[in-house]
Amino acid sequence: MKSADTVWLLVSTALVLLMTPALAFFYGGLVRSKNALNTMMMSVAALGAVGTAWTIAGYSLAFSGEAPGWGNLRLAFLSGVGLDAKGTIPHLLFFAYQATFAIVTAALISGSVVERMRFAPYLAFITLWSLFVYAPVAHWVWGGGWLGKLGALDFAGGTVVHVNAAAAALVACLVLGPRKDFARQAVLPHHVPFTLLGAGLLWFGWFGFNGGSALAANGSAVLAFVNTMLAPIGTLLVWTILDLSRSGRATAVGAATGIVVGLVAVTPAAGYVRPVAALALGGLAAFPSYFALLWRARTRLDDSLDVVAAHGVGGTVGALLTGVLAEKAWSGAADGALFGNPRQLAVQAVAVAATALYSAGGSFVLLKLVAAFAPLRATRTEEGLGLDVTQHGEEAYARGEGAILVLPGPGADAGPAPAAVPALRPSGSAA
Repeated sequence: MKSADTVWLLVSTALVLLMTPALAFFYGGLVRSKNALNTMMMSVAALGAVGTAWTIAGYSLAFSGEAPGWGNLRLAFLSGVGLDAKGTIPHLLFFAYQATFAIVTAALISGSVVERMRFAPYLAFITLWSLFVYAPVAHWVWGGGWLGKLGALDFAGGTVVHVNAAAAALVACLVLGPRKDFARQAVLPHHVPFTLLGAGLLWFGWFGFNGGSALAANGSAVLAFVNTMLAPIGTLLVWTILDLSRSGRATAVGAATGIVVGLVAVTPAAGYVRPVAALALGGLAAFPSYFALLWRARTRLDDSLDVVAAHGVGGTVGALLTGVLAEKAWSGAADGALFGNPRQLAVQAVAVAATALYSAGGSFVLLKLVAAFAPLRATRTEEGLGLDVTQHGEEAYARGEGAILVLPGPGADAGPAPAAVPALRPSGSAA
C-alpha cells in the first residue's frame, strides 16, 4: 500500500459523501416550499438506506467474483474486507469509496418523483434498486463483468451512475404520473440560492468523484481533476449563451443546471481525454441537454427536476464522446474514433443501451413490487398540503407564530388544503 494513495482516497471519499447533502440543496431549492424538506430528505435518507444495503450485500454483488453479470455474496457483511491491500489502498477504504457512489446514484432518482411520491415506498424502492440494478451494472463495468471485458470506458460513472439513474428516474415518473397541478399552474423554485449552493458543493465534491476514481495519487488523478474543472466551465459558457440567445436573460437555475450537465458529461471521460478535449466536451454536451430540457417542458412528462435531460442525456453524450475523444497517449487505456479506433464508439453505445434497458426494466419491476405492499403516490390532499407536513410532520418554513396545521382524517383525498389555524396562547406567555 502507498500512503499518498490512501490519503487521496480518504479525502476523495469524504468529498463524494458531501455530494449527497449537496444534491439535497440542489434539488431542495427547485421545488415549492411546502415540499422542500421532503425533497432534501429523499437525498439525505439515501445515506442510511442505501449505505446499509451496500454494506450488507451491495458491495459484494458489485465487486466479488468474475461472473459476467453478477457478483456473489462472498463479501456480504464485509466478510474478508479489512485493512489488507486492494491495489495500493486498503480494501476497507475501497469499499467506503464505492459506497458513496452507490448512495448518491440512488439519490439522483428522487429528482423525477418529488412532490408526489410517498417517502416510505421511495426508501424501499431505492434500497432494492441499489441491490438489484445499481450493483449488477457496477459489476458489469468495474467489477469484472461483461462490459468491462468488452472494453467499455467509464472512468467514474457515466453509464454506471448517470445513465443508470436517469433510466430509473424516467420509469419512476411514468409509473407515478404527473403532479396534480402539473401544466395547470406554474411550479416555480422556492429558493434558487439553495440550488446555486448545491451546484457549487456538487462541483467541489465531484473532484473526489472523478479524481478519486484513479484510485491513486498519480497522473491519472491529476488529469481527471483538471478535466472536472474544465468541462463544466465549457458547459456553463455555452448554456449561458443559449439562454441569452433564446430569451435575452441568463438565469441562475440555468447556470446551476449547466454546471451539473458539464460534470455529468465529463464523468465517463475524466481520465481518458486531454484537457482541451474536456473543455470541448463540456461545451458540446450543453446543446443536447439544453434542448432536451426545453422539449420536456412542452410535454406531459413530469420529470420534475429534469433528471433525464441532465443525467440521462448528459451521461449518454459523455459516454459516446469518450468513445470519440479518448487518447491512449493520455490515459493508457484506449484510443477513441478520432484517433483511429471507431470500435470504441460502438462499445460505448452498447454500454449505454444495455445499462438503460436493464435499469428501465429492473426499475419497473421493483416499483410494481413495492406498490403491491404500499401505495407509491401521495393523495391529492397530501399533495395540496405538501409532503413536508404529511410525510415528515414538520415544515421548512414556519407559517406564522403559533400556527397549527389541521390535517385531514384518514382516507381523505379531495378538497383544497386547509388553512393554518392560529394557536391560542395563555395571556402573558412567552413569544
